Amino acid sequence: MVSCRICGPKLSICCTLTSLWGIIMLSILGVLFYVRSPNLVEDLPIKEEDFEDYDKVIEAYHTNAYNCWIAAGLYVVTLAFSAVQFKLNNQASYTV
Repeated sequence: MVSCRICGPKLSICCTLTSLWGIIMLSILGVLFYVRSPNLVEDLPIKEEDFEDYDKVIEAYHTNAYNCWIAAGLYVVTLAFSAVQFKLNNQASYTV
């Protein structure tokens, strides 16, 4: 088996923890956008005069929710990569 260590043990554990936090935070934020939390109204990418149109507001909430979930999915990929790197670094330390 060819092992391709790209990052060291400290960086891989740091990326693993950061990815876990990103997944949790962005998933919760996505749910809050999806249920249209009033506290997040300032984060909507629409103009002030567009708040009169209820459909535009709903669409902006759902767009932000989907964007958060896509970002959480990218963090899942980062988590998988950094976990593999952590495992490879641990195996290398045992064989040396």
